[in-house]
Amino acid sequence: MKKADVAEFYRRLAERNPNPVTELESVNPYTLLVAVVLSAQATDAGVNRATRDLFKAVTTPEQMVALGEEGLKQHIRTIGLFNTKAKNVIALSKALIADHGSQVPADRDALQKLPGVGRKTANVVMNVAFGAETFAVDTHVFRVANRTGLAPGKTVEKVEAALDKVTPAPWRVTAHHLLILHGRYVCKARRPECWRCVVADLCAYKPKTPPPADA
Repeated sequence: MKKADVAEFYRRLAERNPNPVTELESVNPYTLLVAVVLSAQATDAGVNRATRDLFKAVTTPEQMVALGEEGLKQHIRTIGLFNTKAKNVIALSKALIADHGSQVPADRDALQKLPGVGRKTANVVMNVAFGAETFAVDTHVFRVANRTGLAPGKTVEKVEAALDKVTPAPWRVTAHHLLILHGRYVCKARRPECWRCVVADLCAYKPKTPPPADA
């Protein structure tokens, strides 16, 4: 995608979603970190249903450790891989208490050393909690970046690097939110809704999907 088209691509997505934010619910950086860890291979909506009551009672690492692994499982058992995730959340909470004064570090490397925290999770936390210019590449972002020609790459790492290279300054903080929302609601995996896409003319995907009535 040409440089001018990239800027226009983001401009149109931003016009459609002027204030794009994560759909995961949280009350502070710690609960955001927990929510993102829980969201692996799960939907944001499913995580929100599970954490809504949890985050009314638990908002700090100390409270999570006090709740314990079994207590946490009672809240998150509707989420996939809840046993492993409960173990990781308790372990990362203990690590935050021991190594970071109970605070979520604003550093990608430090975040990735926490149990259950990979690069994508660290990028989300850095972006949402601290306003860092990071590009969290989930399945939606990976698909949109490749399908549209915005930032093609065969691996998550290559797509992240491509996004970092081509995304202009006005959109660097909000880019991954714009792409996630576009992929979740318009540029869907099985059948992209090209007929209502605001960037269809800039997109490399062919053939464009016709409206349902004309399919």
